[in-house]
Amino acid sequence: MKQWYCHIGGQRYGPVDEDTLRSWIHEGRVTGEHLVWSDGMPDWTPARNALPHLFQPAPSPPNALMTVPPPDGTNGSMPNKQLMAQAREALAGNWGKAILFFVLSVLFVAAIGIVPWVGLVATLIVAGSVQLGVAVFFLTLARRAKTEYGMLFCGFNVFGKAFGAYLLISLFVQLWSLLLIVPGIIAAIAYSQTFYLLADDTTLGPLEAIRKSKQMMHGFKWKYFCLCLRFTGWVLLCFLTFGIGNLFLTPYMTVSFARFYDDLRPARLASTQIAAAAISPSPQSPPV
Repeated sequence: MKQWYCHIGGQRYGPVDEDTLRSWIHEGRVTGEHLVWSDGMPDWTPARNALPHLFQPAPSPPNALMTVPPPDGTNGSMPNKQLMAQAREALAGNWGKAILFFVLSVLFVAAIGIVPWVGLVATLIVAGSVQLGVAVFFLTLARRAKTEYGMLFCGFNVFGKAFGAYLLISLFVQLWSLLLIVPGIIAAIAYSQTFYLLADDTTLGPLEAIRKSKQMMHGFKWKYFCLCLRFTGWVLLCFLTFGIGNLFLTPYMTVSFARFYDDLRPARLASTQIAAAAISPSPQSPPV
């Protein structure tokens, strides 16, 4: 199998096969501008030119919501501060699009709920699909892939599951809240990964997605709560700007939470390979 080398951050990595390189590209570790080389090539070449097929979006199965596979995680060991820094990096150059998407989602829900009583019922019915669409958009953005405004409506492709998940989560949180506010908060945190899980796997049923969310959050509820607390100062500043600051804060928080979800995943082989030391020069090494 053909082996590849690549330049990342001034260091040289490899040899790796094309499957590993593909995973690095999907995870954002290798971009189209990074230089790559393989045996038989005269010189280093931008990855997008050398491997154009790896940068083409894969055809999506029917009703697929996410076109970008989950990246490597660290089993939840990455500090919240670093997750927030990665969220800012993902938003760099995308703030305008993220803010506009947020505004559109708010306007869409507001337009549905404008009719008294009837609008309230309609809002409750579509809330799950909208929340799933928001999860898809910001999860895609967190994975540094191409986002589209139409993602807001992709949750309607699996309307029944999105509505079921929203209804069950609301019911469970309300029931736990009857035991005082703290159990309700803990329950809401435990179910917080449900819509991300549905975004990645539409074969999951609502109850199964909730159950998987509880499993993922086992041992990480306090860390999630601390991540929420890190935005407390920003929330206070939003009050001083009469809510205008929410245009920036909400995308920032949502991408941070998406990164939290991805980081809960276990690391795969590719993530350990890229951490290897740079290759020493040798007769078989690629040209410098």
